[in-house]
Amino acid sequence: MEYSDRIRQIPPYLFAEIDRAIEKKRSEGVDVISLGIGDPDIPTPENIIDRLCKAAHDPRNHRYPSYAGMTSFREAAAKWYKKRFNVTLDSGKEVLALIGSKEGIAHIPLAFVNPGDVVLFSDPGYPVYRVGTILAGGKPVEMPLLEENGFLPDYGAIERATAKKAKLLFINYPNNPTAAVADKKFFKETVDFAVDNGIIVCHDAPYSEMAYDGYKAPSFLEVAGAKDVGVEFHSLSKTYNMTGWRIGFAVGNPEVISGLGKIKENVDSGAFQAVQEAGIEALSGPQDSISEHLRVFQERRDVMVDGLNELGYAVKKPKATFYLWFRIPKGYKSSAQFAECLLEKTGVVMTPGTGFGKYGEGYVRCALTQPRERLEEVLQRMKRMGNK
Repeated sequence: MEYSDRIRQIPPYLFAEIDRAIEKKRSEGVDVISLGIGDPDIPTPENIIDRLCKAAHDPRNHRYPSYAGMTSFREAAAKWYKKRFNVTLDSGKEVLALIGSKEGIAHIPLAFVNPGDVVLFSDPGYPVYRVGTILAGGKPVEMPLLEENGFLPDYGAIERATAKKAKLLFINYPNNPTAAVADKKFFKETVDFAVDNGIIVCHDAPYSEMAYDGYKAPSFLEVAGAKDVGVEFHSLSKTYNMTGWRIGFAVGNPEVISGLGKIKENVDSGAFQAVQEAGIEALSGPQDSISEHLRVFQERRDVMVDGLNELGYAVKKPKATFYLWFRIPKGYKSSAQFAECLLEKTGVVMTPGTGFGKYGEGYVRCALTQPRERLEEVLQRMKRMGNK
C-alpha cells in the first residue's frame, strides 16, 4: 500500500514519538517522569465538570450540533474577549467554535492556500503550522526565532519575493516552545507586514492566560488594523486544564472566519454541545481557579529554574506559559542526543528543540506538568547524571 506524497512529506508527529518512547521505558520497569508534553496535570475545575454532566443528560445535546458552534457558546467567547482584551466581536460573524484550536490551525490552510503558495511560520514552533501547510499543498517557509531577537521573527529578513507569494503567516505568543512574549509594537509590525504583502495572519494564543509576575499578555486583535488582516486562535485547554475536552474558538476577520467555517462544514460536524456548554461555564463562570493554578505553575517554575541553574544550566524565568526553554550542555552533538541521554540515564523526558524545527537545535523544552515533588526528583536525578 502506498501513501500519498503529502503524507510522505510529514515527519513523525513529535508528541506521538514521545509517547512511544515513554511506553517503551515504562515497559522496561523504569519510573519515567515526563516533562515532554504540554498537558496540565491539574484537574479541570469542578464547576465545568458539573456543567458537562448536566448538559450530557439533556437530549437536545445528543443530536448534531451547529457547524459554527452554539450561539450561546460564541456569545460567551465574544463576551470573554470584550472583558479580557476590550475587543468587540460580532459573535455571529467573527467567532467560530473549534474542536480544539489544533483542529482550526490544521484546517485553515485548506481554505486559503493553493498548491505552491507560501505559508510563513515560526521556527521553532508548533509542528501543526508546517503540517497543515503540507496537507494543503502549500510551501512552508520558516521564520527563524533567534534568542538574540527575543525569539521574535525578523520580518525585514524575509525575502520580498517570498513575502509576496505568502498567503498565511503563523505566529504564537506567549510562545511555545520558547516561552517568549510579544508586545503590541510587535503585533503592529505584524499588521503592517501583512498589509504590505496581502497576507492573512493566524495568531495562535492558547497561553494568553498563563502569565506570571504581573504580566498580562496582549491580544493581536487589540492592535489597530489587526482584524482587517487576521484571526486569533484560542483554546480552553491550558487556561482551564481542558486538553482532553477538545474545545476552542477562532475569532477575528469575518471573511477568514467564513473561509475556515466552509472547510469545517465539509470535514466535521461540530463540537459536542455538552462540551460547548462546559466551555460556556469556563468562560462565563468563576475564574478563581485560574489564579490558583498559576500559583502552582509559578512555584514549579521557580523550583525548576533555581534548581537547573544550580546544576550549571543557564535558564531564565519565563513570564508566561508552563515551559522552560534552555540550551543543552556542552559536550552533546545535538538536542536529540541530550534528550535521549536524559531519558536513558535518568528516566526523565524533555523535548529536543529540533522537534519544533531546525532552529530549535541546541535547546530543549521542559514542561512544568508534574507536581513539585516530582520536579525535585527530576533535579536530583539530573544532579547524579551531571551536565556533561
